Amino acid sequence: MLTHRHATPSAPSRAVVLGAGFIGGAAADALAGAGVAVERLGRRDVDLLAEGAGDALAARLRADDALVVVAAEAPCKNGAMLERNIRMMNAVVAALKARPVEHVVYVSSDAVYADFDGPLTEVSCAEPGSLHGVMHLARERMLLDEGGAPVGILRPTLVYGAADPHNGYGPNRFRRLAAEGREIVLFGEGEERRDHVLVDDLGELVRRMVMHRSTGVLNGATGEVHSFRAIAEMVAGQVASPPAIKGSPRSGAMPHNGYRPFDPAATYRAFPDFRYTRLADGLALTHSRAAATA
Repeated sequence: MLTHRHATPSAPSRAVVLGAGFIGGAAADALAGAGVAVERLGRRDVDLLAEGAGDALAARLRADDALVVVAAEAPCKNGAMLERNIRMMNAVVAALKARPVEHVVYVSSDAVYADFDGPLTEVSCAEPGSLHGVMHLARERMLLDEGGAPVGILRPTLVYGAADPHNGYGPNRFRRLAAEGREIVLFGEGEERRDHVLVDDLGELVRRMVMHRSTGVLNGATGEVHSFRAIAEMVAGQVASPPAIKGSPRSGAMPHNGYRPFDPAATYRAFPDFRYTRLADGLALTHSRAAATA
């Protein structure tokens, strides 16, 4: 749950977005669109794995900054990636110790939660079943224990959008395959039901957390679940020549037992006028944006 340190939203003197790629870029755009001065820092600006990264980041921070931390090697798939992600956060923590800021927002992941039969909430058991979840939970703890600043944590579920760099299974890959006229191959029959959130919505949630200097935890999830087959059919219906959609044998167990719902009530308590973008609308928006830049 979130606690707003500023009941009335107010812009910080500056927001520094560390890792201004897909999700970070959406957050930076939302903040800039609200008139906030934004400093976007990518790897070329501050390499968090380089020697002296903490000092390099500290030199760019000011006491009245809001720092949005998105930078990560993700998804974290092995021990080497886990170690690098911890090193990156060590650099952030070192910078915060040297140059404390007003507020920190960390973009984490729903992977920190253990599987559960019912809808997940912000107080669900944080017991990761993957290295990706372990990485994010450890980084959350590092900021909370060592960062020295009030911290708000956003834990998004599966994210989609036109600028996604990972081509992950789901809306992002399906859209690219459909645009190329290639068949969409599902894992199994695509019967898993998952929650997908538009990247713009996450950017808006980060903006609101910054403006309220919110602390605590908030999940970024719509509360709706759709099967991957249903998503593939929605995506295929957006192109002139819909591609074939077919199943394939699974090579392992179905992730999360095939069902991972969320209760978004905490989002609406924190931000009563906020509404998540419905999946069909978000897919249509993503398709139009991708077509415009093709």
